[in-house]
Amino acid sequence: MLVKEIMTAQVATVKPTTPIKDIAKILVEKDISGVPVVDDAYHVVGMISEGDLMQKETPPEIPDGLCVLGAIIFYSGLKEYRDAFRKIWAATAEQIMTKEVISVREEDEVSKVAKILLEKKIKRVPVVNSEGVLSGIVSRRDIVKMLL
Repeated sequence: MLVKEIMTAQVATVKPTTPIKDIAKILVEKDISGVPVVDDAYHVVGMISEGDLMQKETPPEIPDGLCVLGAIIFYSGLKEYRDAFRKIWAATAEQIMTKEVISVREEDEVSKVAKILLEKKIKRVPVVNSEGVLSGIVSRRDIVKMLL
C-alpha cells in the first residue's frame, strides 16, 4: 500500500513566526500531537510535537561529563542539553521546532514509513511531493487504521 492511500491530506500547519501559545491551541483544538512548520511556499522547514512544547516546562538534564585537571569535559548529551535549553526560552515555532525533518513521498510504501517511525522513535512524518511541497502527513495512527 502507498503513503498517498493512507495519509491525511488536510494538514494543520504553522509558520515559523507562530507564537508558542497559538501552537498549543492548534494541537489541543485539532486533537493532534504534532504539526509541521512551513514557509510561504509550503515547504516543510520544521516539526513541532507535544514533546517539544513540554520541554518548555522541564529543566534540561546536565550532560554527562568528567573533570580533568579542573576542567569539565562533556562526553555525551551536550547536543540534547543545548536543544532542551533553547526550547525553554522559545517564543515562536522557529525557536522550538525540530529542524532536521524526516519526510516521505506520496509514492513510498507504507512499510517504509512504518520502519522510519519505529527506528527514529517518531510519531508522524510529513508527506511531500516531488517539489518538496507538503501534501499530507502520516502518523502511527494512520498506519494502525490501515490494519482495520
